[in-house]
Amino acid sequence: MPDVSILDVRLHNQSIGSLTLLPGDRTIFAFNDSYVADENRPTLSLSFKDDMGGLLTRIAPTQRVIPPFFSNLLPEGPLRKYLAERASVNQQREFFLLWALGQDLPGALSIHPAEGEAMPPEAADAIAANGSNALRFSLAGVQLKFSAYKNVGKAGGLTIPAEGVGGSWIVKLPSQQFAGVPENEFSMMTIASKMGMDVPEIRLLELGEIANIPEGIGELRGKALAIKRFDRTENGPVHIEDFAQVFGVFPDDKYKKRNYRSIAEVLAIETTDADVAEYFRRLVFSTLIGNADMHLKNWSLIYPDGRTPMLAPAYDLLSTIPYIKDDSAALNYARTRKMVELSIDELRYMAAKARIPEKLVVSTARETVDRFRSVWEAEKAHLPLANAVITAVEELFGTVAIVQGK
Repeated sequence: MPDVSILDVRLHNQSIGSLTLLPGDRTIFAFNDSYVADENRPTLSLSFKDDMGGLLTRIAPTQRVIPPFFSNLLPEGPLRKYLAERASVNQQREFFLLWALGQDLPGALSIHPAEGEAMPPEAADAIAANGSNALRFSLAGVQLKFSAYKNVGKAGGLTIPAEGVGGSWIVKLPSQQFAGVPENEFSMMTIASKMGMDVPEIRLLELGEIANIPEGIGELRGKALAIKRFDRTENGPVHIEDFAQVFGVFPDDKYKKRNYRSIAEVLAIETTDADVAEYFRRLVFSTLIGNADMHLKNWSLIYPDGRTPMLAPAYDLLSTIPYIKDDSAALNYARTRKMVELSIDELRYMAAKARIPEKLVVSTARETVDRFRSVWEAEKAHLPLANAVITAVEELFGTVAIVQGK
């Protein structure tokens, strides 16, 4: 392997910078001079924005791992292990894992070998041995999920591309640990949509409707969830970033470092009152259904014009309490982490600290409780929800402070 390896970082298919791996497993990221000089440059991340609204160009190098913004593009947990094994790349060598997976990243970003750079020998050998489908590119996260194309001429099926590049849908395969997770998420996303939240198109699919499910991921049972990618349009990719990227924290810290008030502060500064209201709507909804996994990576910004952030559509809305009996949210609200302790007083405190009008937050929260109660009663019997999920949600709902008028 050469002493120095370079990756070209492209945003909207335009080179904006480079990642360089130096001897000693040290990585540096630098913007191109042309990107720095462009006053109308597209936004890569708010984490590269300085206190005066300019571009940060002095970026600290990292050891062994790649800088946080790029580290958050990579899958985690079992999904990382699976893809790293397929690529014959050490899953801890993030620079080379990004090299192998950089053609189908979230948003409008792609990673390419710099001119003259050869693929790492291990990955090249894997492709030679296993054929073109040795690498299945995937998206950030833990759950087994892959980008996919909608089949042409067939009734709604999807195909995971053999070479892993592209696709305007995400296929989330059933969990081997917990039963009914896709059905749970489909139901909660449907309820959120009926309550007026911004939710992408979703569908439940039989596994037989999905072509090219990768081998080697174990026995799968149940249905899969298909989600239309909101970062893919007919006019090309739209850039997004999650809040771990916004705050410049590594994926391992997605449950730490910041809280829900911190996210609200960013939205209050960078987006509109409508986005702030939508954020609190989703936050209250996630509390009411017992979603204890709304960490930093499950909230994102989207850049429809390439420069100005908006709150991205909702994703990963599901009730976790039927599987893990934990009444703590993924992050602190502000002063508490307990879902049952989310009160009007706590929301007022969050609003004050985030410099958001109290009336906007409190009225949104109360409206969300009322809407949830109505939609839940109307829809729960018509959705593919297990009785255990319905019971767990209803037991929690009656105990949350804001439901009790506190």
